[in-house]
Amino acid sequence: MAKNKYPKSFWHPRFWPTWVGFFFIWLVAFLPWPIKRGLGRALGWLIFSLAKRRRHITEVNIRLCFPELDITAQQKLVKDTFLANGIGLFETATAWFRRPEYLRPITQIKGAEHLQKALDQGKGAIIIGIHFSTLDLAGAINKLYFDIDTFYRKHDNPVFEWIMTRSRQQIYGKAIDRHDLKSALKRIKQGRAIWYSPDQDFGRKVSVFAPFFGIEAASIKMTARLVKMTGCAAVPLAVRRLADNRYELEYFPPLDHFPSGDDAADARRINTVIENIIRQHPEQYMWMHRRFKTRPEGETGFY
Repeated sequence: MAKNKYPKSFWHPRFWPTWVGFFFIWLVAFLPWPIKRGLGRALGWLIFSLAKRRRHITEVNIRLCFPELDITAQQKLVKDTFLANGIGLFETATAWFRRPEYLRPITQIKGAEHLQKALDQGKGAIIIGIHFSTLDLAGAINKLYFDIDTFYRKHDNPVFEWIMTRSRQQIYGKAIDRHDLKSALKRIKQGRAIWYSPDQDFGRKVSVFAPFFGIEAASIKMTARLVKMTGCAAVPLAVRRLADNRYELEYFPPLDHFPSGDDAADARRINTVIENIIRQHPEQYMWMHRRFKTRPEGETGFY
């Protein structure tokens, strides 16, 4: 069978491992929180020990972004990142298979008035999200306060895609393929808010280079483009796993005078906002992705 040519039937034996995997993920979602967090930390430690490629990427990113830390502190941050992201996997299971109302007793929100004011103006909003380990759980928590849409990347495995879509339907008004600009513009012009996370490397064609933790990074231009085409507000959002095992969303005031018309300046501004939020809880960020994959012409790659 050719690569990525999946059977039409969801019950084909090729999909059995996917179904079994999701059955266990569903079970995990109903475990008590202390057990989920303990298992998440254990899983994070296991991934740290075995996933040498991901550990290398994380080590490179943290060495580049936190040169002020000595090697011991950098290694601790690497390990803490894997532990936090291990917990994040169990949080994702909870977000997908438990109703958002289940999360209300352990959540709090700050700055909700900033997004509400933007929505009251009727022009919609872009929520500037960040790839924290709490990403999917944050969407479920947000459902308690706002009805928003989101961008997503379609999964190749059709069973995985079907389950993921059904799960996100209870969290978001609509999940929009990241390439479907037409649908995104339509939803924003209807006054909707769309969660958009511009903190990954999508390649040279759709990006400009701008500093991120002092390192030139390919930074996508889409955030400024969406705001320019719709007149919507760009509202930053921070999501935190607190020390008391509660969760906090914090909305910040919309970016003023944005976009400026200068792609590089706009990208620098977005990166600065994201960087400042990450610095509050750096171990909760997904440092495993190759944020600095695309390099300016003539530069050697980091990974």
